[in-house]
Amino acid sequence: MSFVNKKGKTSSWRKMVIRQQVSDVIAYSQIKTTLTKAKETQKHVDNIITLAKNKSLANDRKMRSIFLKTKKMDVDQLVKQAHTIAKKYENRKGGYTRVIRLDERDGDNTVVAILQLV
Repeated sequence: MSFVNKKGKTSSWRKMVIRQQVSDVIAYSQIKTTLTKAKETQKHVDNIITLAKNKSLANDRKMRSIFLKTKKMDVDQLVKQAHTIAKKYENRKGGYTRVIRLDERDGDNTVVAILQLV
C-alpha cells in the first residue's frame, strides 16, 4: 500500500478517505480510484455488507459510524441502501466486491482501478 506511509498522510486522513470511498461504493455501486486505495477499501466494503446482512440496532450504529454523507445520499439512506444490497448477497459468504485494474494515469503513472459490487 504505497499511499499508507507517505509523508503528510496521517492516520486520520487515511480513515477519512476510506470512509468516503465506502460510502461512495454503497451509493453508486462502483468507484474509480487508485489500485492501492481500492484494495484497502474493498475490505471495509465487504465488512459493511456483512454487517448489513445481520440486521440489528448495533450493526446499524456501526454502519452509521463509518458512512459519510455523499452527494446522492444521506447517512440514513446509505444504511437502507446497504440493507437492500445485503439482500442480494444473502446466500453468499463473502467476496461482495471486485477490483478491476485499469491503465496508468497520465499525470503521475499511478495504476487506476475500478472497485465495484459483484
